[in-house]
Amino acid sequence: MSGKREKSGWEHFEHEADVGIRGIGATKEEAFQQAAVALTAVITQPEKVAAKEEVAVTCTAPDDELLLVDWLNGLLYEMGTRRMLFGRFEVKIEGGELMGRAWGEKIDVSRHEPVVEVKAATYTELSVRQDAEGVWVAQCIVDV
Repeated sequence: MSGKREKSGWEHFEHEADVGIRGIGATKEEAFQQAAVALTAVITQPEKVAAKEEVAVTCTAPDDELLLVDWLNGLLYEMGTRRMLFGRFEVKIEGGELMGRAWGEKIDVSRHEPVVEVKAATYTELSVRQDAEGVWVAQCIVDV
């Protein structure tokens, strides 16, 4: 098995009582999208969430790391206030501004079977970087 990283996807990594989320993509935008999928995957299986309703999330930050935290916390805010889950995401980044869209539906506890509530994306192990093969990785720890 080679040590090469997949060019797209998401994963979780262990961190004491909380959960690490990591988005991987060919572009920075794709890595941010995949980090959002990883966020949903902490709560439920993303494929169980139907793309019934679109919600816009925009944020501005001075660097990519803070932009990632603002994006994820913006999604958590929308999930909490709208009582929704999101399973599909689109991100466009220009300078320090992120224009995102999330598609999802109202939470159905019996179908979505939420495991935990994510309280916030944190600055712990926060990183947005491009590796030697040109693959983008966006990660942080989320407080559950």
